[in-house]
This record gives sequence, C-alpha cells and structure tokens, in this order.
Amino acid sequence: MADVASEYDFDVHYLPFELNPDMPAEGKNQKQYLANKFGGEARYEQITQHTTRVAGDEGLAFDFSKQNVSPNTRLAHVLIQAAAEDGKQLALTEAFFKAYFTDGVDLSKKENLIDVAVGAGWQKEKAEAALADETAVAQVAFTEKEMSKLGISGVPFYIINNKYGVSGAQASDAFVKAFKEIGVEMAQGAACDVDGNNC
Repeated sequence: MADVASEYDFDVHYLPFELNPDMPAEGKNQKQYLANKFGGEARYEQITQHTTRVAGDEGLAFDFSKQNVSPNTRLAHVLIQAAAEDGKQLALTEAFFKAYFTDGVDLSKKENLIDVAVGAGWQKEKAEAALADETAVAQVAFTEKEMSKLGISGVPFYIINNKYGVSGAQASDAFVKAFKEIGVEMAQGAACDVDGNNC
C-alpha cells in the first residue's frame, strides 16, 4: 500500500475468520496441534521455517519456538471488531500478530488479550465490556459463516473493493500489481452509474 499510496487511497478493515472455530477455549499445544495438522513433526518444521523465512523477507520477526499455545481466537476477533468503533482496529490487530508470532503471548487467556489491547492504545474498560458482550461474540460467529459462504477457506485472504479476492501469503509485488490492475478497471468504469447506465 505504501508503494502506491500516491495513486490510491486505502481504508483497511479486518474481518473475523477462524481456521479452527472448534478449538477449545484453553487452546492446544501449538507444536503438537500443527504437527498433527500438517502431517508430522518434520512437515511442521518445514512449514514453520518457510513461514519464518518469508516473514523475515518482509521485515517481520516470527518465532514459533515461543508459541506454546494455539489459541481459540474468537475472543481476539471480538476485540478486533469492537476496536474498529474507536479507530483502534488496525493497531490492535497488529498488536495481536506481534504478541503471538513474535512474542509468544498465550492469547487463550482473557487477561492477555486485554493487556495486548491496552498496549495497543485501547481502553481496558472497553476491552472488558466487549469480551462480556454475548451479542458481539455471536456477530463474529455469524460473520465467519458469511465468509465461508463466499468460498473463503483459509487465511490470509484479502477482499479489495468488496469485489476482488487475493488468496494466500503473497509477496508485496503481487499486491502492487493487483492494486494497479484493479485501479485501471475501476477507472474505466468510474464514469458509469452503478447499474451500468449513463456512461
């Protein structure tokens, strides 16, 4: 986005999506869980090393050795959605990524979720209220089902202009190319009404 900021305006929002919504509230042993998921410890090592290397190429520090718990992420998603109302969604999401992937924080614990939220500049009282809001939890579950209906089965998945999808962990160049192609298409259709008339 920074590479094309002079050409396009961006308004980023995170939507909830759980890879394993049936994860127990207390989470599972991260290495054991992912080794079982990926087909063994050797495959786990291969995938996590590759992910760490790709992240490093983008200036991100991943440390899977610190990640002891694969958490149920629903409550983190609740906080992320609630924080949007105060303009804190992006900061909180980035803080959760750093807490988990870099620092190995156990995000299955509510107190840790709240600490990360406060560290991202959000009010503790608002974070606590969001976690206690059963409607907010239900809304996250509903939105996740809607994402599944769109055919989204994994993350990362990017929806651009509510129309275009980019799946998987792509290099920055892939996004710059997508932004430019979408920008050209949108500019060509910009002179038309929504229904395609009055062009």
